[in-house]
Amino acid sequence: MFKEYMREALLEAEKAFRKGEVPVGAVVVKDGEIIGRGHNLKETLKDPTAHAEMIAIREASKSLNNWRLNDCDIYVTLEPCPMCVGAIVEARIKRLVFGAFDVNMGACGSVFDIPRSDRLKGKIEIIDGIMEEECKNLMIDFFKVVRS
Repeated sequence: MFKEYMREALLEAEKAFRKGEVPVGAVVVKDGEIIGRGHNLKETLKDPTAHAEMIAIREASKSLNNWRLNDCDIYVTLEPCPMCVGAIVEARIKRLVFGAFDVNMGACGSVFDIPRSDRLKGKIEIIDGIMEEECKNLMIDFFKVVRS
């Protein structure tokens, strides 16, 4: 089940790659249906908040006509940054599933561990390392192209 939706997030990440964006993709799922999709568009939109997760959350909120994404899961190819984790927490997302760890900006255990903070009311279930190699390799391939 987790791999099915992570594959969809990877398809989003590949869209970002083709646009020259850092290849991160995300999908929001409710009751087995994808209700939000996103991929990085920071460079395209000239917007520092245009991360894959933010775009997918916005789309999911529009789909449900509600900012509360209770009982939703989000699948992301890369461990979310503090901004995106904050949005995930605020949206009341139930479960976060991600692929590769981000040792530079990751906020789910790598650099910070925001979702597991005792100070937060709601707890988010976190599942990491799903299709980690595929997610990591896409990032490696992207930065090989950018740096060549």
